[in-house]
Amino acid sequence: MNSFTDNFTINGITLTAQPICRQNEVLTPDALEFVAKLHRATAARRQELLQARRTRRADIAGGQDPRFLRETEDIRNDPSWRVAPPAPGLEDRRVEITGPVDKKMTINALNSGAKVWLADMEDSSTPTWRNVIKGQLNLTDALERRIDFTTPEGKEYKLRPAGELPTIVVRPRGWHLPEKHMLIDGTPVAGGIVDFGLFFFHNARRLLAQGKGPYFYLPKIENHLEARLWNDIFILAQDLLGIPQGTIRATVLIETITAAFEMEEILYELRDHASGLNAGRWDYIFSLIKNFRTRGPRFVLPDRAQVTMTQPFMRAYTEQLVRACHKRGAMAIGGMAAAVPNRKDEAANTNAFEKVRADKTREANDGFDGSWVAHPDLVPVCREVFDSILGEHPNQLGKLREDVIPDDRALINVAATEGTITEQGIRNNIEVGIRYIESWLRGNGAVAIHNLMEDAATAEISRSQLWQWMYASAITDHGEIITHRWIEELLDEEFARLERFDGDRFEDARDIFEEVTLAQDFPSFLTLPAYARYLTEAREKATVEELAAA
Repeated sequence: MNSFTDNFTINGITLTAQPICRQNEVLTPDALEFVAKLHRATAARRQELLQARRTRRADIAGGQDPRFLRETEDIRNDPSWRVAPPAPGLEDRRVEITGPVDKKMTINALNSGAKVWLADMEDSSTPTWRNVIKGQLNLTDALERRIDFTTPEGKEYKLRPAGELPTIVVRPRGWHLPEKHMLIDGTPVAGGIVDFGLFFFHNARRLLAQGKGPYFYLPKIENHLEARLWNDIFILAQDLLGIPQGTIRATVLIETITAAFEMEEILYELRDHASGLNAGRWDYIFSLIKNFRTRGPRFVLPDRAQVTMTQPFMRAYTEQLVRACHKRGAMAIGGMAAAVPNRKDEAANTNAFEKVRADKTREANDGFDGSWVAHPDLVPVCREVFDSILGEHPNQLGKLREDVIPDDRALINVAATEGTITEQGIRNNIEVGIRYIESWLRGNGAVAIHNLMEDAATAEISRSQLWQWMYASAITDHGEIITHRWIEELLDEEFARLERFDGDRFEDARDIFEEVTLAQDFPSFLTLPAYARYLTEAREKATVEELAAA
């Protein structure tokens, strides 16, 4: 099969996108059949779990606070079980770099000196069909050491020797995102199954031959039943390729408020494949706002910049995460420091380094085994901090944090958060939201704005805060009530300030931003209407069900 035309169908699998160069290397008949088997075995359960998300969110909106689950108490109280021991290449994770799987980032991340590269097909990547396929090609090319290239300006990008490269951990898309360019029996496949399935099919044996294995980060999980679905997919995938059970390893991002109440249960469901949990702080804040957005002043947060990791509810989340991980022999990986260096601005550069050093020092002292950075220049900063705490040890699994008492009330003690809402905070949310969406529509899902690395999660915080502040009639530090009309006025002002350029997508970005911020009904993810309207071949309107999904 050398090329596809539009709507090419084979064995019930339909591809609807314009073909991408070298696509046939990724979408082989055997690879497509593999993805189809994963999809057919799990599609109904995935829909049930997405419906359960909607039900849970409605319960929380109706006043039912999440608590530790009674029905899984025996799992939490059983001291005997542990997750699988650290897999080859995952024993030492003191510094992890994250970023999309475009060619330049792939080489820069692999050359960064980090221990792990989170190869991101999720929040820092726009899921255009081109990005989906090129990302797969770039990963395989990197593993085969054929990814070197020279830019038109003459700059060379070449991989370091194999022994100096970090372990690759791939992050597929979350359960809520469909891949509308691949239909199986007429239904879009889950984007996560496409990302996981294609990478695993083509590279699992290649990775094992290199002394490592197929490793994954699992995003946006909301409860232990969603982790169980991933575990069942892992079992099926390993069986289909004849690869030993337990070869796959997964690190779960605890980045939804409901997952924070089920951390040990999530590890338990994945225990033969689990390698750790990550404190996905930005999506976590967004998830809290989304779930509690109509619950009144007790759950209203101050300006985004003031919701730091030292606020009480964020401290409770990270400390309980370290405790849960180390109790079960799993790694605890710290979150993304948003500050990024700017080589053209020494003051901004110094400020970024100081912020990142303080952030990583707190995490290392709390017992985390490693942490994330978004820029190669920050790898030495993170490494230096963790080196000083770890010494000769590869991790801190022995630091059990038995001083931390699991406390489900503390996880949602938002009222203890200190800070204010300011007009500048409102304006910043508007600017960041529109500028991020504009970049996303042009295919770039990670963008530096005001020396902060923004991805879909931080844009979600920006628009959901505005929605919540309007709904709650929140009051700024100057006593102004935040109304729909005032937000519209500020939006007009901020939009007029944006620097326009040929081919920009600001008009489209504003349309999406208004839809997900000013509408009476709250779309659960801004990427859903944006994907449906602008990135699919059909250019359709997102359905009500999709907007409510997840």
